[in-house]
Amino acid sequence: MRRLLVTGGAGFIGSNFVHHVIEHTDHHVTVLDKLTYAGNLASLDGLPTDRFTFVEGDIADAALVDRLLADADAVVHYAAESHNDNSLNDPRPFLDTNIIGTYTLLEAARRHGTRFHHISTDEVYGDLELDDPARFTEDTPYNPSSPYSSTKAGSDLLVRAWVRSFGVEATISNCSNNYGPYQHVEKFIPRQITNVLRGIRPKLYGAGENVRDWIHADDHSSAVLTILDKGEIGQTYLIGADGEKDNKSVVELILTRMGQPGDAYDHVTDRAGHDMRYAIDSTKLRTELGWQPQYRDFEAGLAATIDWYRKNEPWWAPAKDGVEAFYASKGQ
Repeated sequence: MRRLLVTGGAGFIGSNFVHHVIEHTDHHVTVLDKLTYAGNLASLDGLPTDRFTFVEGDIADAALVDRLLADADAVVHYAAESHNDNSLNDPRPFLDTNIIGTYTLLEAARRHGTRFHHISTDEVYGDLELDDPARFTEDTPYNPSSPYSSTKAGSDLLVRAWVRSFGVEATISNCSNNYGPYQHVEKFIPRQITNVLRGIRPKLYGAGENVRDWIHADDHSSAVLTILDKGEIGQTYLIGADGEKDNKSVVELILTRMGQPGDAYDHVTDRAGHDMRYAIDSTKLRTELGWQPQYRDFEAGLAATIDWYRKNEPWWAPAKDGVEAFYASKGQ
């Protein structure tokens, strides 16, 4: 048994990882989460008490972080402010969490010799043109375009520096857009699903031509566990499942899967600096570490996600009205 500390483990991707670890290993998991609006303890319901511990706290709290890392064999760092629209409205929390929080964790890992895995995003690479056949690789230069992606790029560089300068045993993964259970309703796919469930017309930024490379959260979780077990220290691995879809197609697919006309949505003003296309080349992860995604069919994964939101309204309903009021104030 290994003792894992998972930061941000009450959030969307983090909670899916915690469930995955409990189901597929015998590790003990301690979750450290600040329980901001994006964290939800209900996402961790039903986990066995003998293998799971929850600690409410801030990753920038040096004393707390030091105590927790002293008792951990490895830390998997999911905690982040991650919403682009929020970063455009108020960048400061993104600096506090994504930069200072990551620094605090790295210093504790350095003191205790704790294995460190850092969860990042493909948004650090900027975007690609719609007609560009290229995909992001581990060698793509960083070119972030929002306060969110800039602070994630900064945190990646901190991890690399702590590996080289101080010998911290760390790896990094940059993943494409996740979807699946426990995702906050402010995000693209769950917002559209819950809008349909509430009888609200979905909203689409601009013409909807922006392309995202979708991966189910279960596949992200299995990839991270593979990197934690087999990854080479100091290396970066890109995680993707060949799931490129433009936003218009995703909205129309959600509508048709839910029994609605495919054109029953509204266009709204595009987001400032909206990246056009993300695309991940995960060849290194697949060839060097032997990982493969299970959800190769996006439509099947989306159908399972729709079914989860249908069955779990008590989980998402408390946040829905506030999210829609926020977007309405911006005409979105």
